[in-house]
Amino acid sequence: MQNRLIIAFQKLSNWLVPLAALAIVAGFLYIAPPGILNKVDAIGYAVCHRIGERSFHLADGTQLPLCARCSGMYLGAVLGLVFLSFTYRRSAGTPPKGVIAILVLFGLAFAIDGANSYLYLMKSVSGGSRLDFIPNLYVPNNLLRLFTGSGTGLGMAVAIFVSLNQTLWKDWDTKQVLGKPRDLLALTALMLLVDLLVLPEWDWVLYPVAFISAGGVLMLLTLVYGMLWTMGMRQENLFMNLREAWLPILAGLTIALLQITVIDVFRLWLTHTWGGFPLG
Repeated sequence: MQNRLIIAFQKLSNWLVPLAALAIVAGFLYIAPPGILNKVDAIGYAVCHRIGERSFHLADGTQLPLCARCSGMYLGAVLGLVFLSFTYRRSAGTPPKGVIAILVLFGLAFAIDGANSYLYLMKSVSGGSRLDFIPNLYVPNNLLRLFTGSGTGLGMAVAIFVSLNQTLWKDWDTKQVLGKPRDLLALTALMLLVDLLVLPEWDWVLYPVAFISAGGVLMLLTLVYGMLWTMGMRQENLFMNLREAWLPILAGLTIALLQITVIDVFRLWLTHTWGGFPLG
């Protein structure tokens, strides 16, 4: 009986998912502010505090959709997924222990810098009297936010890449992802190069960064929800290419955009601004 219901819902979803996607896209475009950059801001608005002092800015003062840490994280995730898609394609074997250890260290650096930065912020906005007894390790800055964020983004890319290949593809390979140490070195070097290009805040770099980082939010959510949809529909390892996997991908995109829209509406109701969280 349960299998029959799932099969029936699978057939029905061929029509429901595209209709839901159109409705959600229309809803998001309606609630987001006018202008292409403002639409991109609305994506970042759902996942990031967007505090101005912790973000990069264009020459005219326009703030990027995500703070420095989130920009680095989603840039790292996008770069990592693109790199792995070209170098490892359908590989889904767990990376070597040494690679995992390095990625864990990247995550620990992210956690330590994030905690130190949050404590610094709380001391700044509360007058410092109640929290002065807790020392800061160092004065936080956007350079460290960008670097630690991008390192974590690489770890996210590896985890999602392995999970996606094991979930979607019929012909996934057991070859270890990043099994060659030089590949992790090359990927990290590419990420450092991107970070160094971002730091001077040149407009010709920040414009694509704005779209890639915000697009990374939507892409990662789409992939995660697409995998969950595939597992819920009991369609694991049935697909040979993206054309065959159009429905779970579209379903993932629809759920991702629904989440972004709902959070945007709630945050706008709560703060009455499309800007960063008020600190006062």
